[in-house]
Amino acid sequence: MKKNLGVTDRVIRSLIAIGVFIAIYAGALVSPWSWILGGLSVIFLLTSLVSFCPIYAIFGIRTCKTAS
Repeated sequence: MKKNLGVTDRVIRSLIAIGVFIAIYAGALVSPWSWILGGLSVIFLLTSLVSFCPIYAIFGIRTCKTAS
């Protein structure tokens, strides 16, 4: 599994995930969509931690500069 997420992409994904978690915790998202957004946020956070996105791999997208 080669890295395909750059630093900027990882930071943006992490900030989006944290923002959604805060909105859910604060009660701003209380509809059934909060479960869907929460699940997507977990995926965003995990992919940013491991620097790999399976969807990017399928389409051949790379935002990282090194080939490690």
